Amino acid sequence: MKVVVVGTGYVGLVTGTCFAETGVSVTCVDIDAEKIRKLNAGIVPIYEPGLERLIENNVKKERLSFSTSLKDVIDCDVIFSAVGTPPDEDGSADLQHVLAVAREVGRNMQHYLVIVTKSTVPVGTAQKVKNAIDEELKKRNVSIPFDVASNPEFLKEGDAINDFLKPDRIVIGIESEQAKKVMQRLYKPFVLNGHPIIFMDIPSAEMTKYAANSMLATRISFMNDIANLCEIVGADVNFVRKGIGSDSRIGEKFLYAGVGYGGSCFPKDVKALIKTAEENGYTLEVLKSVEKVNDKQKSVLFNRIIKHYDNNLEGKIFSIWGLAFKPNTDDMREAPALVMIEKLLQAGARIKGYDPAAMEEAKHRLGNRIEYAKDPYEALIDTDGLVLMTEWSEFRVLNYRVMEKLMKNKVIFDGRNIFEPSDMQEFGFTYYSVGRKSV
Repeated sequence: MKVVVVGTGYVGLVTGTCFAETGVSVTCVDIDAEKIRKLNAGIVPIYEPGLERLIENNVKKERLSFSTSLKDVIDCDVIFSAVGTPPDEDGSADLQHVLAVAREVGRNMQHYLVIVTKSTVPVGTAQKVKNAIDEELKKRNVSIPFDVASNPEFLKEGDAINDFLKPDRIVIGIESEQAKKVMQRLYKPFVLNGHPIIFMDIPSAEMTKYAANSMLATRISFMNDIANLCEIVGADVNFVRKGIGSDSRIGEKFLYAGVGYGGSCFPKDVKALIKTAEENGYTLEVLKSVEKVNDKQKSVLFNRIIKHYDNNLEGKIFSIWGLAFKPNTDDMREAPALVMIEKLLQAGARIKGYDPAAMEEAKHRLGNRIEYAKDPYEALIDTDGLVLMTEWSEFRVLNYRVMEKLMKNKVIFDGRNIFEPSDMQEFGFTYYSVGRKSV
C-alpha cells in the first residue's frame, strides 16, 4: 500500500513513521519547506523518544520519504490529514488547514482514495471535508469516487511510538464497506496481538477523541480539587489517591495532584468540546468546571511562594526545574511552567531554568527573560527557592547535601509531589507540595 500523511507535527510524523515500520510505503508532506529540508537531512524537528531511530531506519530502507508537494505524491491509496487544528479566539477548532488539505486533494486526485482525518476535529468536520473535495471535483468537471474516514489518534507525547505500535484500541469512523476494507488492511499488523479495531459512524469517531481527552482532563482537575481540600483538612492526597485508585472502577491513572494539565491536547480539546456543545444549544457544566479548576490550579503553587516570602519577591532568585508540560517531551504548549515564570517575573523575581529536553524551545519562547542552566544543580546556585514544575526522572534521586550547599535559602516548592516530606525534614528543607502538609 501507498500512504500519504499531510502534516509533520507529532501526530503526522509518528503516524507516517510507524506505518512505514510495518512495510507500507509512506510519504510525509508539509508546506514548511525548511522542516522538510531538515527531515531529508536526517534532522528530526521534534523530541520524541525512539522516533529519530525509526525515521532513520525507514528512510534507509526507502519506505519513508518527505515532500512539500501533495500533488506530486497523490498516486496513493490513503491520505491521512494530520495538520494542526489550533483553537480560535472563541475556543472552537480552526479547520482552515484541514479544509485546505481537502481542497488540494480534490484538485489533484485521479482515482479512488480514502481521505482520513487524523487531526482532532469537531463533529461534522468529515462532512465539511467531503464537501470541499466535491466542490473541487465539480470545478474540474470530473467524477471520481472517494471515501472520507475519521481515525482519531490517542498518542501520549513521550510514549507516542509505543502507543501507535501497541494501541489499546483503534477507532475508525467510516461510511462504506470499501473504506472499511482499506482501513482493515492498513491496520492489520497492529491487531495481530488482539488490539481491537472499533468501527463506527464518523460523527461518533470524531466525538470519541474529544470525550476521551475530556475525561482524562476531568480526572486531573478532580484530583487537584481534592488535593486543595486535603491541605485544608489535614489529609494527604497521595494516600487518598492510593485509596480510591485501588478501586477497579476508578483505577490509578490520571489521579496525580499537581499544578494543572497543559500540552497541545487537553486544554484545546476541552475548549473545543465546550464550544461544540454551546453551538448546539447545550452546556457542558462539568467540563466548564474542569477548565476553571485547571486555570486556578496553575496559580496554586505561586500563591504559596508569594505567601512564604511575605508578598515580596523583588530581587529573589528562583530555580525552575521542568519547563515542558510533561516529561519525555520538549513541548511547552500551555505548560504550567510558563504561567509560573510569568507570575514570578511580574513579581520582580529572577529565574534560572532547566529542563532535560525543552531548553531550546524555552529559549525560543522566552529569550533572555530568564537564565538557562546546563544541569539541575547549576540552576540552584545562590537561589532563594526551587520550584519543580515537571516530574522528569532525573529529578527524583538527588544529592540533598549538594543542594543545600548550593542554595541561598533551603526552600522547595514541589508542584508534582515527587519528593518525600520525611527526606525534606531530615535535610532541613522548608517544603511545600500539593495536597500534603508543608514541612
